[in-house]
Amino acid sequence: MLGWLMNKLRPIEERSSGAGYTAQVIAARDSFISGRRGVAELTATVQSCVSLWEGGFAMADVSGTELLTRQTMAMIARSAALNGEAVYLITELGLVPATDWDLTTRDGKPRAYRLSIPEAGGGRTVTALAAEVLHLRIGTDALTPWIGTAPLRRSSLTGAMLHAVESALGETFENAPLGSQIVPLPDTGAEDVASMRGAFRGRRGSTLVIEGVAQATAAGMNPQIGQKPDQLSPDLSRSMTAETLAAAREGILMAYGVLPSLLNRAATGPVIREAQRQLCTWTLQPVAELLAEEARQKLGVEVEIDTLRPLQAFDAGGRARALSAIIKAVAEAKEAEIPPDAVAGAMRMVDWKE
Repeated sequence: MLGWLMNKLRPIEERSSGAGYTAQVIAARDSFISGRRGVAELTATVQSCVSLWEGGFAMADVSGTELLTRQTMAMIARSAALNGEAVYLITELGLVPATDWDLTTRDGKPRAYRLSIPEAGGGRTVTALAAEVLHLRIGTDALTPWIGTAPLRRSSLTGAMLHAVESALGETFENAPLGSQIVPLPDTGAEDVASMRGAFRGRRGSTLVIEGVAQATAAGMNPQIGQKPDQLSPDLSRSMTAETLAAAREGILMAYGVLPSLLNRAATGPVIREAQRQLCTWTLQPVAELLAEEARQKLGVEVEIDTLRPLQAFDAGGRARALSAIIKAVAEAKEAEIPPDAVAGAMRMVDWKE
């Protein structure tokens, strides 16, 4: 009886689960802004590539389902570009994104998920079977086929170099005495030197030093001879900063499937079209096919996703010239009384649909 009474009087111990609103905000900031490594994801080069992925998926043609809206496709592309995977809970109201998840597998395939769903007043946890979850993964490894890897994680050395170079340049332009000079002046009184120092404008952190000529060149008949202002700005050209930065940017662009010529200032129309075709054909469309296959398995309907036609990732001028040449060839074949079967066979040989 006494033990029961003591248990009643004892205060109930409560523990925080760590899944509140603050934890959700911190997780969202860390995952979707800073990325998995928190380094190169903050550079303009990576964000430009992520924007290309996001825009390409937002413009894609989706047939067979209404769950993959343009907003959802854009979020899927951004999550895949930064994290390598995207997890969405399939509900009667649509696809609900998950900020965090863990899963169980059998034969390397997911069986069940425990998802953290974001909410304005604090996140909630949902347990769902694999058939209720849309899980897109890119860059999967044979050791962990249920986990996707982002392009930056697969090229972490180049990403770290890009982050280091841009961070060093940022610190240099913030702290270095850019534009400051050491100006030699004749020896005079302290008040005159102070007034002369105050007359200069545009000093960076009072780094401008005015030295007396006598202390610099020793006494002489003509102390002004051979004197000239000395620059305090660091010479970044000797450290090959521009070349290193350009190489790191090109490596990141290629990791995301973007041709470096797309961001070249001297790029022309044909180069831009070729870069767009390269991005859509070898990067965006394969990822779209993975997403379509996952949607077909989970939704039970035939889903097709096309990123080539909406983005016009093809050489329209070249196809027009080819069509003109084929029409001309067909007209000449009719004039030469060539059998239609032979003409159709020739068209099939060049892979042109009638």
